[in-house]
Amino acid sequence: MDYQFENVLPEEIEKRSFAIITEELGDITLDPEKAPIIKRVIHTSADFDYVQNLCFSDNVVQIAQDALRNGASILTDTKMASVGINAGKLKTYGGKVYCFMSDQDVALEAKEKGSTRAAVCMDKACTIEEPLIIAVGNAPTALIRLDQLIREGRINPVLVIGVPVGFVNVVQSKELIMQSGVSFIVARGRKGGSNVAAAICNALLYSLT
Repeated sequence: MDYQFENVLPEEIEKRSFAIITEELGDITLDPEKAPIIKRVIHTSADFDYVQNLCFSDNVVQIAQDALRNGASILTDTKMASVGINAGKLKTYGGKVYCFMSDQDVALEAKEKGSTRAAVCMDKACTIEEPLIIAVGNAPTALIRLDQLIREGRINPVLVIGVPVGFVNVVQSKELIMQSGVSFIVARGRKGGSNVAAAICNALLYSLT
């Protein structure tokens, strides 16, 4: 069988991919502020369901952009998400990428409490003093604990990106965050992942001018 391949230069592949996404969206009209985020998530996942699945709280894009410009940092629940975020771009505005999953104190506390490391990471996030965006792409237990900490007044993130993937407590944990009173970007339902969390962070960073 003969296959027809596009002749695309390496530096043009991403641009061509986004052009294909725009073409395949057809008559679907996206909110101009949210479109770059939705398209980057589709680019990362090749899944057009995110057009319907991604939920945004009021003015969340502007809130996130303002926070990033003013030096907000990003905390993730996985190393995969943390390495996928453009740390260099974030650093130009004074922000850092945090991930506590491999910290020995987190592992010890999780074992002592019979909890998950991801949940304990949310407790440790309370020690971060700068404005904080929390991006969860893997562990619903992180979102459940985060919701508790928010309600207790122990943490007040600028934005929660809630996109864990899976089956156990995933849907419920996302709904909790959407009702917690904080600004959010959530992938409603079972879909998500660390790659999606990183993609949303990068879309916000790349939207800064």
